[in-house]
Amino acid sequence: MNVQMSLLSLAVVSGLAMSAPAEAAGNQKSAAIARANALIAGPAAASVRRAGADGFVARDVVVDADGTEHVRFERTYQGLPVIGGDFVLQSRNGKVGKVSQTLKTSARPGLAGRIGADQAIVEAGARFGSTFIGAPTSRKVVYALGASPVLAHEVVFNGVKADQTPTVMHYIVDAANGKVLNQWDEIHTARPGPGGSSCAGTAAAATGASLMVGSVALTTTKCSATSYEMRDPTRGGGYVTNMAMKTSGNGTVFTDSDNAWGNGLTSNSQTVAVDAQFGIAKTWDYFLTVHGRNGIAGDGRGSFSRVHYGRNYANAFWSDSCFCMTFGDGDNGASIYPLVSIDVAGHEMSHGVTSRTANLIYNGESGSLNEATSDIFGTMVEYYANTAADPADYVMGEELYPNNANMSNAIRWMFKPTLDNYSQHCYDPATTPTFEVHGGSGIANSFFYLLAEGAVVPAGFGAGSWANLSASSLVCNGNTALTGIGRDAAGKIWYRALTVYMTSGTNYAGARAATLSAAMDLYGAGTQYNAVAAAWSAVNVN
Repeated sequence: MNVQMSLLSLAVVSGLAMSAPAEAAGNQKSAAIARANALIAGPAAASVRRAGADGFVARDVVVDADGTEHVRFERTYQGLPVIGGDFVLQSRNGKVGKVSQTLKTSARPGLAGRIGADQAIVEAGARFGSTFIGAPTSRKVVYALGASPVLAHEVVFNGVKADQTPTVMHYIVDAANGKVLNQWDEIHTARPGPGGSSCAGTAAAATGASLMVGSVALTTTKCSATSYEMRDPTRGGGYVTNMAMKTSGNGTVFTDSDNAWGNGLTSNSQTVAVDAQFGIAKTWDYFLTVHGRNGIAGDGRGSFSRVHYGRNYANAFWSDSCFCMTFGDGDNGASIYPLVSIDVAGHEMSHGVTSRTANLIYNGESGSLNEATSDIFGTMVEYYANTAADPADYVMGEELYPNNANMSNAIRWMFKPTLDNYSQHCYDPATTPTFEVHGGSGIANSFFYLLAEGAVVPAGFGAGSWANLSASSLVCNGNTALTGIGRDAAGKIWYRALTVYMTSGTNYAGARAATLSAAMDLYGAGTQYNAVAAAWSAVNVN
């Protein structure tokens, strides 16, 4: 399923030999998939709620040090994609372990619907409400995120919103009655609200004058003695392009003659490209160093970043279809700077990691968890980068706002989500399941802060304009005795939960179960496990 996401929203190259470690890893994954397929055909059939005409395609493999294998599968039924039919099969030594899934039954619908594709497009078009680009498409699917699977049409409309954000809307239309059952946007933005290489060169050490964090070191590509590209061959060939205020196409790769990029000011078009490349490099390094993940898809392949998108565009987003991040210029600092801070870059790249693992559907509680995942890892990247000019914190995007020393402006405050007068802090069964995903992310953001730091007001808050903040205001159940387990442990628990336990339809109850399983795997039934349970209870996810 194509996915595009924003903040405020195993390939082998032909002709190249694989290294011995890469080949061994590929063989290990292939063997794990073969064993998992054999289990699905036999002892695991009931556990994965298999129907006779189901088909399965492996899309990810995680093998633990003790040999436990976690194989993530997508499902089809009589050739039709089953949305919500994905699962992760855990096994060891040929024995079935846990199965993570949201599919509730092995029953499947009949495939003779009353509503055809054309009528489904009409029904979806009534919801789209914007001028669309190109012809809408429709395909038959089995929609399995409800109580029982139904035959449906997945209709996709492409367009551009009034604020210049592209939109790729998916609508699930019931083939029996034309009712729209679900909808989500492929574009994942940072906040709520309205090309290929031109040279075959070598890695070169570069300097860049960024807007956000001052002088930084970059790795670029040397094409000739007087020609360099902003392309990092040491991190999968990731590169940065200049959209020159356009909203279509992929822009032009930045080039330079002396390998010294930008001047620290928005007057130089290279400056924010330096920020984007630096933030993406730090995100790549964080996932590789801390989690052993080699790039967004885990295949060592880099992505690209587009800067100077649109005119006064005050957002950023991830798009799965281009496998890229896109950053707007805001109003160049009149009220908001270009959206290229480290935590925003980490947020957007983490959307790509989510799309290649749990693939959390960008609507409802799964969408809120998708957004929270990007806030969590964007924050962890900021701590990993550890720059003096942008001290790490649990505030998203505070560097984007001029004259903001007390952090009174931000995209989100993870430790107290309601400070934006929009986001949710405590789980509410009446409103959370349908809450907008950026606002709904506050519950998981708060959970993560409490897990890592405990019920403690962050340094710099709790006085002056923040005097109303106290330990009791950070929890929903009065438990101010919460003690944090540290960012490192909390981040590892969330990553493992995302990559081996969450699936496309995971909700908050499922996230609690997934993180408890992850904590048990990593640390056993002790302090960390109990802290996960207590932190979820503190945001009313029980």
